[in-house]
Amino acid sequence: MHALAAVDFAFAREVVQRGVAALFVIAFISTFNQFPALLGERGLLPAPRLLQWARQASARSRSASRASRRRPMRVLRPTVFRWVRYTDRRLRALCAAGIVVGVALVIGIPQLGPPWVPMLCFGALWLGYMSVVSIGQTFYGFGWEMLLLEAGFLAAFLGSSPQPPPTLVIVLLWWLVFRLEFGAGMIKIRGGREWRDLTALTYHHETQPMPGPLSRRAHLLPRWFHRLEVLGNHAAQLVVPWFLFAPILGIWIDSPVPAIVGAVAASLIIVTQLWLVATGNFAWLNWATIVLAASGYGIPSPGPASAAIPPYWLIVTGAVFALYVVLSWWPARNLVAHRQLMNASFNRWQLANAYGAFGTVTRTRVEYVIEATLDEDPEQAAWREYVFKGKPGPVSRRPGQFAPYHLRLDWLMWFLPLGRSLEDWFEQLLVKLLQADAATLRLLREDPFNGAEPRWIRVVSYRYRFATAAERHRTGHCWVRDRRRVLVRPVPHGVER
Repeated sequence: MHALAAVDFAFAREVVQRGVAALFVIAFISTFNQFPALLGERGLLPAPRLLQWARQASARSRSASRASRRRPMRVLRPTVFRWVRYTDRRLRALCAAGIVVGVALVIGIPQLGPPWVPMLCFGALWLGYMSVVSIGQTFYGFGWEMLLLEAGFLAAFLGSSPQPPPTLVIVLLWWLVFRLEFGAGMIKIRGGREWRDLTALTYHHETQPMPGPLSRRAHLLPRWFHRLEVLGNHAAQLVVPWFLFAPILGIWIDSPVPAIVGAVAASLIIVTQLWLVATGNFAWLNWATIVLAASGYGIPSPGPASAAIPPYWLIVTGAVFALYVVLSWWPARNLVAHRQLMNASFNRWQLANAYGAFGTVTRTRVEYVIEATLDEDPEQAAWREYVFKGKPGPVSRRPGQFAPYHLRLDWLMWFLPLGRSLEDWFEQLLVKLLQADAATLRLLREDPFNGAEPRWIRVVSYRYRFATAAERHRTGHCWVRDRRRVLVRPVPHGVER
């Protein structure tokens, strides 16, 4: 890797370190605002119950292990709440601390000291957020959670501003981007036929989990454009990522061209991600990819670095690289496996993961609309719907831009119609709405009853589609929807799960 020493990756390090730290800040803000209502002491899926179950399972495992002399089973990934009793107040304190540390890294204060200082700061963010993800259950089961954790771990070893970034860590960042992009590309090629016949994006802009302000305009573009989109996606994910490693060719070629090729590859990935940012709301997935792809921005350096990397730091980063060489066997094998895993972790620390999304694209959009009434007779009642912040609701409302902020409840509402049955958290959501639970109502955009407890609640399924240009001009509506069926018949106030 000595050839990479002639390439200056200082700018790349600044973007990666500050960008990853900014995403941690957003993740902790999202958790601070939503975790207590979703997973807190009185949440839809209370984390204390999970922790209690894990302690009991661990105790049983230890007892069985002593009897059989086998290693005890670990039932949870690392979390501080295994040793510190969970409370909503402590969860918020953890998030507040994460926000403070993240902001300091965005400003660049820890990077002014020796390299172990930003390492400790990123390590605190990594362990703190892992403590949240480990007990987040289905609300934290998204691929970009493990992506942020892995990005934070690698950013911890990029060093400080006075010294050049370790080239081995830069290479590990390219490997992360490669797994992220190439893995997603292979998932699509092996997935639904729509990715192979180039029709996937004819539907995707309309049926994606959370459309953005420009999604309707993108959906109404000509079909030939959507085919070009798919071709561009395949090129950006299956071909371009290989060229991120071009600067390594400098070992044999004494030329700035390999570094330029790597920068061009990074730019192409960033451009495609910006199109996804403009046409959708995928939390921080696209922004994380953009930040990580910036690791490819190496500038050929005519002279030696202004300061040398401390020897102890070379040993530390060399050990991290060696660790990744070992851990990468499983995700590398997964990339070529016939049954490729998507968003999978192969170790408890969520390092060297497998990534990928949208192997198939749904062709119709079905939404579950929750309605309630204050009337006594549900058969003659006037029903009013609860409006979510991000998911489609009233047909006149234009989709909003929320990413990189993550609306977790809205995302899981999109997944519901894809399953075979209603999940426990959704049933509990209906109970909380019947109780007019204040924390739950704050997750929504609009409570039609202004805090009053409804008498009845039900769930109705609708098919949504974007309004055509003519329909938009005639009605002013962004969506057209037609009612399918009553999914959950009226449930009275006072019901308990």
